[in-house]
Amino acid sequence: MIPSLRKQFNDHFSPDKYKQYLSYMDHEFPNVLDFRIAETPLFIDANFKDKLLAVGNYITQFILAPNFKAITKGALASATITNTENNFPDCLVIDYAITQNEQGELTPALIELQGFPSLFAFEVLQNKAIRSAYTIPAGYSCFLNGYDEQSYLSHLREVINGPHNKCTVLLELFPDKQKTRIDFYCTKQMIGTPIVCLSEIYGKGKDVFYMQDGVEYKIERIYNRVVGDELKSQTNTLKENWELLLNAPAIEWVTHPNHFYRISKYLIPFLQHPYIPITQLLSKVERIPQDLENFVLKPLYSFAGQGVIIDLTTADILQIKDPENWILQKKVKYAEIIETPDGKAKAEIRLFYFYDYKSGTYIATNNLTRLSKGKMIGVNYNKTATWVGGSLSYFEI
Repeated sequence: MIPSLRKQFNDHFSPDKYKQYLSYMDHEFPNVLDFRIAETPLFIDANFKDKLLAVGNYITQFILAPNFKAITKGALASATITNTENNFPDCLVIDYAITQNEQGELTPALIELQGFPSLFAFEVLQNKAIRSAYTIPAGYSCFLNGYDEQSYLSHLREVINGPHNKCTVLLELFPDKQKTRIDFYCTKQMIGTPIVCLSEIYGKGKDVFYMQDGVEYKIERIYNRVVGDELKSQTNTLKENWELLLNAPAIEWVTHPNHFYRISKYLIPFLQHPYIPITQLLSKVERIPQDLENFVLKPLYSFAGQGVIIDLTTADILQIKDPENWILQKKVKYAEIIETPDGKAKAEIRLFYFYDYKSGTYIATNNLTRLSKGKMIGVNYNKTATWVGGSLSYFEI
């Protein structure tokens, strides 16, 4: 995005450097990376960084407000409500499109937010891989607010294990088959968190256990990577195991399954900020807009862009049977401003927020960036393109 740095990177790029970049990650975790990595990082100036942090500060303060649970109670209408939910998630992520206003200035636009972990550990590996192959200019970092790799991992360890350093497991459905499994392996390597499949747990009284290498372990805290929607198609045994965990009174969650619903697209209609597009729950829309080409329809709790309708028609809206589970959002026009050797790309930046137990606030710590040349962001929508996929942004310090 910074023209001089963009040109400098493109001029010095070579396929061999890109291969070196990828081989660094493959050397650490052979044949594990299961999504496309973009050829380039982004370089973000201080002005755009400040805009991102400003809207992020507004959103996180909204989440920490005393009335947040009351406001988002409706999000749990179709979810399992338990008495084990803590007041707020230990981590959350916020996605922004890079857009351009009428004056030609680059501005962020909120796309989505999740009270759910992301590729927190993998991005440490990706930063090392990028720096092993490319020259990142001095005065730029993928970390925010003064963090470096050491302080970031220290805070991530506190988020995962909690302020009281509980025995935590990374829980997932068939983790070795997930596209994001490289992050699980990074988490185990960097933080020491064991990876447990939902199928491996069992109860004894009010406690829950798992066994690895012939040793039984009690679960005290769960670093949860199970997406609720994926459970719907699983066996009754797996669903019963999930209920076992939800009803275990002594287990702590990072983040609690309820947070996935509360901090989601459901929250966006309650937020008002210049960098947040106008959004309504579909059930609250009294009149269908005539200019539907300027809107997008999104299911509340889908992930990876599933179910999103971009080229929207009145018929699409009328066939929705559960409008309370959809949002109608003003369409965001991504700015195609990233020069690449085979055409311009657009991008989305996901900021990672960790709760700080000392200050009682969320802090932006790191990021995940995705480049696209298709209608949607995400590797599933850019299968034949180059200079697209997962990346990192380096912010001017």
